[in-house]
Amino acid sequence: MYPALAVAKEWLAAGAAPELLWLGTRDGMEADLIPRAGLPFQAIRAAGLHGVGARRLLGNAAALAGGVLDCLRVVGEFRPQVLLVTGGFLAGPAALAAWLRRVPVVIYLPDLEPGLALQTVGRWAARIAVTAAEAGRHFDRRRVVVTGYPVRPELTQVDRAAARRQLGLDLDRLTILVTGGSRGARSLNRAALAALPDWLKDFQVVHLSGQLDWLEVERAAAELPAELRPRYRAFPFLHEMGLALAAADLAVSRAGASALGEYPLFGLPAVLVPYPHAWRYQKVNADHLAERGAAVRLEDAALPAQLTATVRGLLTDPGRLEQMRAAARSAAQPGAARRIVRELTEVAEGARP
Repeated sequence: MYPALAVAKEWLAAGAAPELLWLGTRDGMEADLIPRAGLPFQAIRAAGLHGVGARRLLGNAAALAGGVLDCLRVVGEFRPQVLLVTGGFLAGPAALAAWLRRVPVVIYLPDLEPGLALQTVGRWAARIAVTAAEAGRHFDRRRVVVTGYPVRPELTQVDRAAARRQLGLDLDRLTILVTGGSRGARSLNRAALAALPDWLKDFQVVHLSGQLDWLEVERAAAELPAELRPRYRAFPFLHEMGLALAAADLAVSRAGASALGEYPLFGLPAVLVPYPHAWRYQKVNADHLAERGAAVRLEDAALPAQLTATVRGLLTDPGRLEQMRAAARSAAQPGAARRIVRELTEVAEGARP
């Protein structure tokens, strides 16, 4: 959602083709966040098929079929010149409806490996934008363009000192950012809570827990010794994510696609913990940054035994931390949203009668 939002804002800022419509699911985060961003939003039926089990398969297939009908209606009414898809349940129905209506499709692949939906859509997409060159091997390379990961411009509108002031942090104390993504990560949250008594002796922590574990996090925060509480700032969700990224010296997180774009943009070293119960794309993302020296990969099962010491070891080694910062900065590709908009414009103009 977030890289697509960055592209949408760049598309509207370009002004040449100002109309835009966002298709999303009724119960996804986009149903709240996209209207909040001031963009027109249309809810579409969609559901996943991969790994859902026989009991849910029939119902999800019916939802996907309904999604195709929804998308056919919307595409017929809105009459777009180009469709951008970034993955998820809706990518297949939207791309199929666009193809049936002779609307060209552009893919942006945020991760380094595509899921089932983008693998399928990639067979007929007019253009495939990717975060890094190695992702192109999954598609016809003649249609692949390396753009980098598009980052929302508002993320970088605050510096470190201002971010720490707004979050109520000490300006000079080393800062750990813990985040499991927009929905949270229970094993990561619990390992971080267990590490707090050690970390807060010397460091401060910004913890974005997600809503599901928020009550547990609130209880843990209330039980901290009074002298440590000012060093711990916990939130279920932070709309101003740029504040947390700017304030941090080290991130501890899952290895979703945003790690490939947002951490390099801020020169932010990371301990990446791939989600263990999904396709291996998070492992591939983590390895991409770890091989460049910008991150350390830690297995989810190792969190209770290794997280506390791993983080302390990095933060007490200034030389290594600086090397990781430099490696992260070298992986940044600013201007990715602008490059994707250029590809969208070229494809749209090429499709005009």
